[in-house]
Amino acid sequence: MTASTTIPQGNNVLNQKVLGSRRFSNYWWATIVSLGSSGFLLAGLSSYFQINLLLVTDPTQLIFVPQGLVMGLYGVAGLLLSLYLWLVILWDLGGGYNEFNRDTGQMKIFRWGFPGKNRRIEIDAPIEDVQSVRVEIKEGLNPRRALYLRVKGRRDIPLTRVGQPITLKELEIEGAKLAKFLEVPLEGL
Repeated sequence: MTASTTIPQGNNVLNQKVLGSRRFSNYWWATIVSLGSSGFLLAGLSSYFQINLLLVTDPTQLIFVPQGLVMGLYGVAGLLLSLYLWLVILWDLGGGYNEFNRDTGQMKIFRWGFPGKNRRIEIDAPIEDVQSVRVEIKEGLNPRRALYLRVKGRRDIPLTRVGQPITLKELEIEGAKLAKFLEVPLEGL
């Protein structure tokens, strides 16, 4: 499954791995932005120093003000964006797991966040406090398909990854499997 991988560990433990920011699409865009912004920065520097720093074109013909300056600024902005993208991948934001253990009667939701004192996001609760598994489906320009856990005394806890929506079939299968395991109703379908 693309949203989470269920790892069976006996009949009383359900462990779901949640994919964070270490996805192919994030590596792809970080690489593209890095290469493009490096090209812009080198074109701006070539225009300023009148030395060709690029292999494919000769930006020394550009007038530094305003063309070379603007290309250099685009390059710096792009490199800052690519640095952010690479750090998000390095930190694996949103990655973690969902663990439901009927032997101990506990559930644990774990995710990685931004560095700092709240880097580790952990939610522990008794399984008996789980009221239902809720499916949220929103179609349109910005589609959203997600599973939530409704727990007594808490806001709904998201279980699926953020990003591209998972298929309806996968959402239904995962929701039904979890609701059956926890012996709670499945809402929203």
